[in-house]
Amino acid sequence: MSYLFLIFIFLFGLCIGSFLNCAIYRLEQKKNLKGRSFCPNCKHQLSWKDLVPVFSFLFLKGKCRYCQKKISIQYPLVEISTGIVFLLVANYNAKCFARVLGNSDCIMTTASIFSLAFLFYIASVLIAIFVYDLKHYIIPDKILLPAIVVAFFYGLFDPKFTILNLLGATIISSGFFLFIFLISKGRWMGFGDVKLAVLMGFLLGFPNVLVALFLAFFFGAVIGAILMFFGKKGLKSEIPFGPFLITGTFVALFWGQNIINWYLTSFNI
Repeated sequence: MSYLFLIFIFLFGLCIGSFLNCAIYRLEQKKNLKGRSFCPNCKHQLSWKDLVPVFSFLFLKGKCRYCQKKISIQYPLVEISTGIVFLLVANYNAKCFARVLGNSDCIMTTASIFSLAFLFYIASVLIAIFVYDLKHYIIPDKILLPAIVVAFFYGLFDPKFTILNLLGATIISSGFFLFIFLISKGRWMGFGDVKLAVLMGFLLGFPNVLVALFLAFFFGAVIGAILMFFGKKGLKSEIPFGPFLITGTFVALFWGQNIINWYLTSFNI
């Protein structure tokens, strides 16, 4: 891929990240996405100069131009994170189609463009869920359920998987969390995590979904231990698990096969 293409993808990711910030806020406030952007504090409509991803935040020194209220660091972090994830998605998609076509060059076919659009959409959904669950301990159905439907139908035509593979991965991942949800009566695991596991199964297939689940619990245990060590959380404190599932999903999507190969080689399996 050319540097110009990579720069375009990153800038495109920044713009989508800005849109995700708007979508997350309006989802929190139960507002639709129509209408001009405005400051959450003073409600002043924002001009284009206030909406340039990252750069407006830096230029305004993290404050609203009109009321001087501090702007949450969430906004540039989501924008930069989306840009980076989009770069990883583009690289992953190019490698997948290079293997299929037997060519190391990035060949933009209709199928590869369709695949890239799907992955950008799923990545955007996962980032929005990550932030929303982290803030509110809720995984919103409004963005999760459509993504599950899209991922299912995309999987029907994905040459990397068979239907049995996707269904098996989905049953394993969601069944595991459903079991935890039922035996704990929702105290240990929310039903939103069960539905998120369905999306993971359709997206990753088997065995990558196992990598994502392992990493989610690993990251969760490490972060949980760190929070308890610094007194931020106790043994009975509630911690949203969606962000860990999403982190595991991204790692498994981009490097899952490498992790599996390393594991099999290390233990001579």
